[in-house]
Amino acid sequence: MKFGIVGTNWITDRFIAAGQTIEEFEVTAVYSRTQERADAFGDKHDIAYRFTDWQNFLASDTFDALYIATPNLLHAKQTMDALTAGKHVLCEKPLTLTAEEGRKLFDCARHNEVVLMEAMKSTEAAAFKELEKWIHDIGTIRRVNFHYNQYSSRYDKLKDGIVENAFKPELGNGSLTDIGVYTIAPLVRLFGLPERTYAEGYLLSTGADGQGTVMARYKGMTAVLSFSKIIDSHLPSEIIGEEGIITVDKISAPAVTQKLNRQGDVIERFEHHEPPMSYEISTFIDCCKKGIGSAENEQMSMDTLMMLEEIKQQIHQEGYLE
Repeated sequence: MKFGIVGTNWITDRFIAAGQTIEEFEVTAVYSRTQERADAFGDKHDIAYRFTDWQNFLASDTFDALYIATPNLLHAKQTMDALTAGKHVLCEKPLTLTAEEGRKLFDCARHNEVVLMEAMKSTEAAAFKELEKWIHDIGTIRRVNFHYNQYSSRYDKLKDGIVENAFKPELGNGSLTDIGVYTIAPLVRLFGLPERTYAEGYLLSTGADGQGTVMARYKGMTAVLSFSKIIDSHLPSEIIGEEGIITVDKISAPAVTQKLNRQGDVIERFEHHEPPMSYEISTFIDCCKKGIGSAENEQMSMDTLMMLEEIKQQIHQEGYLE
């Protein structure tokens, strides 16, 4: 499948590197607002076609699907434009900033008979698929602890008075949308929407959330989600049942998952070594070949967007301001 690229940054470099492990993957076109950037990225990855005009890019027959990795605020419009132009779209998380926008995009994809998928690498990873098989082996699940806390180098710059995009809420950025989403998506994939959600956070001087904590209540089970761009944490995430525990090395990009008994003994262990993004690319290509998107992935994206909206509202109402 021939891909066009929007967003010439480090995440796109990783996307292309992961795609190169898949036989059907090929990058043939790139769009950037400046010719200099388009040429630099094109030369770096040996991409034949470079565009600086958005409409000409979308009208081009040099690619079949678009990978979008631009600032969060731009996802909805760029995805809508591409779907309307008849292109399949794999869009980085979060797909949009509101559930209403997300619903419009999936409806547009169906109307134009193309595939839309959110690039949530974690829930397509082989280790996560193995985890899904183990869920019924650990008895009644009572607690879930998912966390992703990663200190951002851009936070150091913020403390020095330099505000970069990562901490600009007007671009849709912050710890919730940038990394907290990685704790929400697997939760709703496994258990659906909670009955009730409580959230609080810490707001930085820019108004962006630096970190947050969420308690999601289900019948008989509680999930605690934590995410931060101003601290680090290296503990695994857990799903805890009455008869055992499942651990995940990194909820944003699972590579190792283990099933333990109550005493902490490892019963089963699964590990994979493929690039994390390779699995989402394979799933997306398979959907495009079939000509229909994954209903399971669509539901996860919509549930995630609904939780994101509610959590964001609570954090900005109740969060501590720096």
